[in-house]
Amino acid sequence: MKHIITLSLLFIIFPSFAQKIKVTESIENIGGNKNPALVVSIFDATPDEVENKWKSLMKEYKGKVSIKDEVFADNAIISSINGNNTIDVYAKVEKVKDGEIKLIVAFDLGGAFLSSSSDKLKDAKQIVHDFAVKTTKEAIAGQRKAAEKQFGSLQDDQHGLEKQQRKLNSNIEDYKAKIEDYNQRIKEAQNNLVKNKNDQEKKKVEIDAQKKVVDVVVAKENAVE
Repeated sequence: MKHIITLSLLFIIFPSFAQKIKVTESIENIGGNKNPALVVSIFDATPDEVENKWKSLMKEYKGKVSIKDEVFADNAIISSINGNNTIDVYAKVEKVKDGEIKLIVAFDLGGAFLSSSSDKLKDAKQIVHDFAVKTTKEAIAGQRKAAEKQFGSLQDDQHGLEKQQRKLNSNIEDYKAKIEDYNQRIKEAQNNLVKNKNDQEKKKVEIDAQKKVVDVVVAKENAVE
């Protein structure tokens, strides 16, 4: 039953990450107001995994990270977007459904949020896209490792069953050999029993005959005066 369930899940999962990850622009409630933001779907990871990985990424950009309702990276330095100037980055992680997480990211350049009016939006999209691809791949890699581990465990079970089968077959052959030996011994014992019975009858005849001899000798002895 477990195998059927696993296969069913695979048929459900495969279509989800077969689609191309795409970053879209949107106006979202983030950074304390309705602001321009980038939205991307990340697959097969948990909200905590996405949040923690995004937090790590922001630390790589030297941002001072704090988490409340949003992941806030204060004074991050993302040179591809804003040179050596600092950026405040806001991010929210929302669960869409099992196997799909929505990441919403807004870049505050210092009084204005990055939007489609900026030629740097492409660079921001690339960062979000690369993060989503990497996080999705890492999540799927985790699933692969778990699947491979289960596969190896099932193979070990199969090898164990095959070993048990060989042992059982060997035991059966041993038992058959013992049965044949026991049957032969029983047959020999039965033959010996018949012989023993005949020998006893013969011995009784010899005993009776010898008793008569003894009686004759005793009578002869008693006849001497």
